[in-house]
Amino acid sequence: MMPRTTMAALAACVLLAACDATPPDADPTYGLGQTPAATRLAAIDIDVNPSGAGLPEGRGTVTDGATVYAAKCASCHGAKGEGISPVPALVGRTPDVGYDFARADRAPRTIGNYWPYATTVFDYVRRAMPQSAPGSLSDTETYAVVAWLLHENGIIAANAEMNATTLPAVQMPARGIFVRDDRQGGRPFR
Repeated sequence: MMPRTTMAALAACVLLAACDATPPDADPTYGLGQTPAATRLAAIDIDVNPSGAGLPEGRGTVTDGATVYAAKCASCHGAKGEGISPVPALVGRTPDVGYDFARADRAPRTIGNYWPYATTVFDYVRRAMPQSAPGSLSDTETYAVVAWLLHENGIIAANAEMNATTLPAVQMPARGIFVRDDRQGGRPFR
């Protein structure tokens, strides 16, 4: 007869082995949900990576962005991107680039002092803003708002146009403070 701890350990191993037997490409639903239609997947498959892969057609200028921002963003983020509590500021370079946010995390993280990639700003604005109607901005409006935000942070010129070619080329001031995540392991994702 086996001791209880040995039996418990053996049972745990059998259970873990059974869980691990599911092929990685299987999609168990446990009787919940439904398989999404291809059109639904296409509508949410809008990710943009730092290199600009995934950026849509369209273009936006700083001037057009000022108009869109005033109409759809300023009520929460302030007329100049200064933030209206509890909504964060978007514009500002204080503290300076290189500030140790990990040690003193009370400083505001703005596009001008913290965001490493302009494409990330585009991706976030397109998905999540405005808060009252996330994803409602057209691609052209999103490019325009991002152009305005980058200009207000002193990153691009007033006459700059943002599009799928120019946006990934923007050198964000804080890019150098981030360390690339090169961890390996786990299930791959795109």
